[in-house]
Amino acid sequence: MTDLVVVSLERWDEVWRRNQHLVAGLLRRDAGLRVLFVEPAADPLYDLREGRRPRRGTGVRESPEPGLLGRLWTYQPTKPLPRRLDPRSDRRIAGRIRRTAARLGFDRPVLWINDPAGAVLLDLTGWPALYDITDDWLEADRTPAEHARLVAHEAALMRGCGEIVVCSPTLERVKGLARGVTLIPNAVDVAGYRRPRPRPADLPPGRTAVYLGTVHRDRIDVELCVATARLLGLEGRLVLVGPAPLSTADRQALVSAGVVLLGSRPASEVPAYLQHADVLVVPHVVTPFTMSLDPIKRYEYAAVGRPVVSTPVTGFVDADDPRVTLATGADFAGAVRREMLSARLFPADADGPVDGWDSRVARMAGVIERVRRAATPR
Repeated sequence: MTDLVVVSLERWDEVWRRNQHLVAGLLRRDAGLRVLFVEPAADPLYDLREGRRPRRGTGVRESPEPGLLGRLWTYQPTKPLPRRLDPRSDRRIAGRIRRTAARLGFDRPVLWINDPAGAVLLDLTGWPALYDITDDWLEADRTPAEHARLVAHEAALMRGCGEIVVCSPTLERVKGLARGVTLIPNAVDVAGYRRPRPRPADLPPGRTAVYLGTVHRDRIDVELCVATARLLGLEGRLVLVGPAPLSTADRQALVSAGVVLLGSRPASEVPAYLQHADVLVVPHVVTPFTMSLDPIKRYEYAAVGRPVVSTPVTGFVDADDPRVTLATGADFAGAVRREMLSARLFPADADGPVDGWDSRVARMAGVIERVRRAATPR
């Protein structure tokens, strides 16, 4: 029986991302696989500081996913104090993860690290490991202390992991300078996105330009969204679908301009928002961080065949697709308006080739097997 501990940057919830698609595919592929999926720690003091009701981590939960009972558990620890007050907080959390795995009977699992903080768990356990790099956090805008921590963690992971996986050609080029890496891009459930769905009740009436993804300053150009919404005026609405960890000022600026912030939606409901959009948009800032990504929306947008207007970021700047228009600044809003007013209804153009998850799952299974075999005593 194979055991896998996944230290994820994202929770296992209704908003499915790369880790969930890959892990679920691996579990379906291998009936003997068991997975402990470690979510980011709950931070009650941070919740309180942000004006939210503080909550503790949910601990260990058995997944209710159909067909995965007894094979998939999630674990969310609690971070009682920030690192500046408790420098050993990461090590305490790593110790809890190790004890949780032991209680579940995970003797010597393969460790899949997506969150760079997993370097502490690798150091504590010595489990055979792979590092799955989905964002170049060394290029993100962080405090000097946070940046230094990320640099140290990534250096330890690059040294200590048996395999390094990256999701984009940019990461392959940059991280491949240090050692060999395996490129496993993102994908989409093509059939699921092309099955016609009814129009969501909360999608504004009339024409819409829809963005799908996290609405955060690391990715989103807030000022570009404001300008686009103002230009559309009464002709259409700019709709942002996804979690929106924004400052109060940014949120107010978007809403005042007419932007509709819908928040997160379950993965099963997402295709409907894309199918019923007149145009899909990617108003991303163009930075080394966004250029390191392989946005899943690249595949989701292609699956539904709607016209796309994007800033020149990876996934779209290199797209050989006549449905994709690249624009920046004042040209962006104008391109969105033009495409929105001339769009055809779904499923027009939703018939092009798009990569699905099966091939990605097979490649990740190969990586995990190599890590496991390399650590097995001969």
